[in-house]
Amino acid sequence: MSQNTTIQKGILSVALLGLTLSLAVNVYAECEDPSTLTFSLVPTEDTAAELRLYQPLIRHLSAATGKDIDFYSPTSYASVMEAIASGWVDIAVLGPASYTLAKAHNDDMEVFATYSRYAGHMQEQGPGYRANLIARADSGITTVEESRGKTLALVDPASTSGHLLPNVAFANETGEALDDFYGRIVYSGGHDLSTIAVKEGRVDVAFVATHRFDNVVDRGDITLDEVTVLWRSAVVPQDPFVFRTVLCEDLRERIVDAFLGAHELPELADYFRAINSPRFVPMQDSDYDLIRLLQAAAD
Repeated sequence: MSQNTTIQKGILSVALLGLTLSLAVNVYAECEDPSTLTFSLVPTEDTAAELRLYQPLIRHLSAATGKDIDFYSPTSYASVMEAIASGWVDIAVLGPASYTLAKAHNDDMEVFATYSRYAGHMQEQGPGYRANLIARADSGITTVEESRGKTLALVDPASTSGHLLPNVAFANETGEALDDFYGRIVYSGGHDLSTIAVKEGRVDVAFVATHRFDNVVDRGDITLDEVTVLWRSAVVPQDPFVFRTVLCEDLRERIVDAFLGAHELPELADYFRAINSPRFVPMQDSDYDLIRLLQAAAD
């Protein structure tokens, strides 16, 4: 090989290395700063009521970020998971299980906050909740064993308290799969719908999240005295607020600041009262490792 050929190859190698480094720098330097942010949440209650509840928070978020905010109305847990994974949605409220499932398929999302809860009718104080198995108080079902062979309502296959915990933690305690323990299993599509189904006798028992049950009580649709709690899960972290990590860092910081300071604003007092919460608290991905352990056990 001639000296000229060696020199030429060396120059080409340096050039290619420089191009590679330049492309890498550009990739890492790129971020998204859209003029409009899309906000969504998993359908847990009546969507129109949920949107009205979130409007003051959405207006505050718009003012804090300087961005217009669109609301994406999903039809299922899966639809909002897919929307944020695809980049259609920028900020979302997910269930703990739907968050870890979505993040496992697309790492371009991260939890940044959740609620802290006041103690309520069934809810305990703190940034966590339980999945409770309930029956109608006058049904004659007072123990887990007495619910064997009955009709059970779950919420959604991507729900933590309405699917994952029953299929893992509850099944581990009974030593039987839910399909074997219960005569029939149906999916209601919402914690409120499961609660009302128990009250109306359309199902015998249902797994509901403690804070979601409280919402139904606050609406005047049921009272705690109308149900018997047959089983309680361990405490799990509250629903995560997430955003896409490809959003520019200063924009993500404004979003976080907007949420963590929201409790100081008088115009959001009704919002926090409605969700029975004093404020948002910061969360990180590792706070949801318990959910991943449950999902691994379910697999």
